[in-house]
Amino acid sequence: MPQVPQRLDASAVRAWCGFALRELGRAREEIDAINVYPVADGDTGTNLYLTVESATAAVEAVFAGHAALAGGKETPDGPEAFDGREALDGHEAVAGQAVSHGRVPEGPALADAVHAMAHGALIGARGNSGTILAQLLRGMAQVLAADSDATHTDGQGLGLALRRAADSARQAVVHPVEGTVLTVASAAADAASDAEGDCGAVARAAYEGARAALAATPGQLAVLERAGVVDAGGRGLVAVLGALVETFTGEAPAAAAVPVLAGHARVGADSDATGLHARVDAAVTEPPEEVGECADGAPASEEGGPAFEVIYLLEAEDAAVARLRDRLDALGDSLVVVGGDGLWNVHVHVDDAGAAVEAGVEAGRPYRIRITHFGLDDAHTTGAGSRPVRERVERAVVAVVPGEGLAGLYTEAGATTVLARPGEPPASGELVEAVRRAHAREVVLLPNDAELRHTAAAAAEQARTEGVRVALIPTRSAVQGIAALAVHEPGRRFDEDVVAMTSAAGATRYAEVEVAERQSWTMAGICQAGDILGLIEGDVAVIGSDVTATAEAVLNRMLAAGGEMVTLVLGDEAPDTIAAHLESRVRESYLAVDTVVYRGGRQGALLLIGVE
Repeated sequence: MPQVPQRLDASAVRAWCGFALRELGRAREEIDAINVYPVADGDTGTNLYLTVESATAAVEAVFAGHAALAGGKETPDGPEAFDGREALDGHEAVAGQAVSHGRVPEGPALADAVHAMAHGALIGARGNSGTILAQLLRGMAQVLAADSDATHTDGQGLGLALRRAADSARQAVVHPVEGTVLTVASAAADAASDAEGDCGAVARAAYEGARAALAATPGQLAVLERAGVVDAGGRGLVAVLGALVETFTGEAPAAAAVPVLAGHARVGADSDATGLHARVDAAVTEPPEEVGECADGAPASEEGGPAFEVIYLLEAEDAAVARLRDRLDALGDSLVVVGGDGLWNVHVHVDDAGAAVEAGVEAGRPYRIRITHFGLDDAHTTGAGSRPVRERVERAVVAVVPGEGLAGLYTEAGATTVLARPGEPPASGELVEAVRRAHAREVVLLPNDAELRHTAAAAAEQARTEGVRVALIPTRSAVQGIAALAVHEPGRRFDEDVVAMTSAAGATRYAEVEVAERQSWTMAGICQAGDILGLIEGDVAVIGSDVTATAEAVLNRMLAAGGEMVTLVLGDEAPDTIAAHLESRVRESYLAVDTVVYRGGRQGALLLIGVE
């Protein structure tokens, strides 16, 4: 067992993130099951888990960066439940903040760790609850990383951080509603402010205050009272605060003390989750006796709430964000805008998803845009009626894809997709969630990236513990995934299907054409920033100055070894004429070789090439 920190430092932050991730992983299903507000879509626990997973990965990146600077090998001193090494690639910038000039200290600075935690949560925030949690962590970071003479590493400093967290989260929600995670956070801050002693004493006071407030939430929100549950977001925050107690005391609070159902009856490991879902579904779909409130505190209409959840990261100035808040407030509800210093996370429920995105474009540069349709059977969009229990399908394919165009192609072929944008590799939790969304007894997992091998393996192992039979096909490119998907036959035996898909992927050579970001040594010589690189099977084979000429050279090398089918996947920035040129080249020089062209969208590479 790791040593219990005696004060707030980077190691304490690291341990807290790890314990919180473990606790949310354990409580995820029960939190999902009691999720009735603001939308009864059963994903609050999952959203909180993915948000904390991103925060944890960012903190691990800081420690990895510090270890690299010190020339030693990092040995985790946090809980063994999380190995963040495979998720570090998206956090190099955060890790770089830990590098200081001169003598290397024993460990990262507290400021580096809390900034990383807040930044990781911000860029990985999911859903209404995850967005609010990201702002809570940002509020804490503002106190713990403050540049002042006052110390913030003791119990008093922790209390101040929890106070700032609660206040900043409430300010981020355009129309706060009581009986939610905001209420629980405020109660935790109040209890922490009144506590005396070390960090352990303050953390325990905050936990007890939050737990008491959580138990009272059904009396503050009618939808919770009808369902007989406490607030799901508040329940998640209690788990995070319980992890804080364990960080500073070495002892986790008793799980039985955490209320889930009104009346303090707790869902345990032996509970019937299906029965709990049925009870909640029946409660939230009953016509209410009186008009309630929607997520923004305004009276809810009888027609139900908006149909779409829109989330995106936004690079924008403060003044532009203030105008954005006003515009989005007029478009929908559940509006939460968190962040600062030029980077924001925007969350809103609307009927016109396009208008919400356009508002972001006017304010700055939105990216990592996620639009979710709640569905016609969702309690948020229908006033009555029960939601049918979805039957498990026998087999599904889950694939990581690098661009929106390929995501559409894979979806049309029946796959469940995880979008991986350039520099933003998915974490194992996102892959596990995609497996759950597929809702199948058997799943074929296509990572489509050599760098995701360990991440996909961890996700597959987690899914197996949940009773899903998972086969991981080590596809290293999206074009190999296309080849595997083309021979997929759900009707044949699982093992036979996996063998056929693996053979098709293995028989597909892959390449990509991209722009060099910096000067570097390659197997083809020295490249300069801005050069066009042709990579075959992951190694640079051609260095050129023209995209089309480089792509043709790469294609000729690949077809020299034979081939029957050429697949071209064009990125948004590829020249308009490149596809026609390469198709003509294949038609003229290689008999009996067919060519198929797809639009990949924002996939990072200018061009992906597959030769079967």
